[in-house]
Amino acid sequence: ACTRIGAVHSVVFGGFSPDALAGRIHDCESNIVITADQGMRGGKAIPLKDNVDAAAQHPEVKTLEKVLVVRNTGADIDWVEGRDAWLHDLEAEVDADCPCEEMGAEDPLFILYTSGSTGKPKGVLHTTGGYLVFAALTHQYVFDYHPGDVYWCTADVGWVTGHSYIVYGPLANGAITLMFEGVPNYPTASRFWEVCDKHQVNIVYTAPTAIRALMREGDEPVKSTSRKSLRLLGTVGEPINPEAWEWYYHVVGDERCPIVDTWWQTETGGILITPLPGATALKPGSATKPFFGIQLAVVDADGQVLEGAAEGNLVVTDSWPAQARSLYGNHERFVDTYFTTYEGRFFTGDGVRRDEDGYYWITGRVDDVLNVSGHRMGTAEVESALVAHKSVAEAAVVGCPHEIKGQGIYAYVTLMEGIETTDELLAELRQWVRKEIGPIATPAFIQWAPGLPKTRSGKIMRRILRKIAENDYSNLGDTSTLADPGVVDDLVENRMNR
Repeated sequence: ACTRIGAVHSVVFGGFSPDALAGRIHDCESNIVITADQGMRGGKAIPLKDNVDAAAQHPEVKTLEKVLVVRNTGADIDWVEGRDAWLHDLEAEVDADCPCEEMGAEDPLFILYTSGSTGKPKGVLHTTGGYLVFAALTHQYVFDYHPGDVYWCTADVGWVTGHSYIVYGPLANGAITLMFEGVPNYPTASRFWEVCDKHQVNIVYTAPTAIRALMREGDEPVKSTSRKSLRLLGTVGEPINPEAWEWYYHVVGDERCPIVDTWWQTETGGILITPLPGATALKPGSATKPFFGIQLAVVDADGQVLEGAAEGNLVVTDSWPAQARSLYGNHERFVDTYFTTYEGRFFTGDGVRRDEDGYYWITGRVDDVLNVSGHRMGTAEVESALVAHKSVAEAAVVGCPHEIKGQGIYAYVTLMEGIETTDELLAELRQWVRKEIGPIATPAFIQWAPGLPKTRSGKIMRRILRKIAENDYSNLGDTSTLADPGVVDDLVENRMNR
């Protein structure tokens, strides 16, 4: 609807806290917010309108003029006269026919916020022509879409996957696209597959996190359903481990559905690395090869291109239609983030291994951005939230292996002088981060750290913290530049992820 009238829009994840929402309203200078009375997730009501009301009270929010509310659950909500309006009341006053606005190819389409390593979320700006062309093209060819197919991308529409592969790509192709409100294991672990049977879904595109969570429940919740309508399975959001890939292929797909393991990012707008179903030989855990026209390179830390089988940093060497055009209000940061590390190339921030067959295997983030359940989150954002607590003097956040989420959040916390370490404070800090950012940012581990490993110049040596968080502390490398090497022994001794 926004696109049809040429309204630049920014969709945000319903699980964000009022503070996170306020930051996004402020950054994109939004004057209208569309929300619902409540959302439902896993049988729990999410107070969407209450969160908007709280965000509107934030001192940074100065541009908000109207709040349009969708009646969803019918719950009682607070109301601000003159600002708030029911969407159904407004719909009753306008004609059902709405001519579309003609837009230029490079006119802004939407702004989508993604986490950065500096802590301040980045408003990635996508434009109208190239983005829509690429979203439609990749949707058609990657998922082998044919008229009449029922296609289901299970992502939240507030993330880029929901934008490109629930809304824009499928609708541009006239596809039947299924939207789902909820979680994969509620009310039972059969929920996903029951939806597939009920709606005769042909194509499913979901995240490795969901697959791992369902895999833990065993085969029976899957086997109790038919799934005969399925012909293609897809994964998105993070690298899928071979064990989960095999389970997805053998148990969910009954060994008859190809898997398209796709790699892309908010900034790329659409899929850049993927198998083509029926045409690409599959390797469990590999995103396989670049999509049509996508030119990739593997480079070392100095930017030297590595040929053949190699491991290094993944860069894109030439433009593609859906690449982001800027960061809203901060083009300089856009250039610095993506184009200065390796001049003249787009730096993805991901490490990669290319095998002897030319297949690409994504190895994870090489910057300070975590990938939790397929959602990107800056370590600095979580650190800032922790340090905002009155008892916390300093915090350092790294990723750690997580059986379900792929990557979990591991926080090292140094308390203020005189503050005691207690289980109550531990629980309070977890809750504090949930409130400041949202449930997705809840640390899997919080370790009390009397000191952090710092160089004499004061820089925290994160590689040491990562090693300890991964329970891989036998070879911490050179620690001679640390101001106090003794803090490392304490951190190893009291590590949480054993």
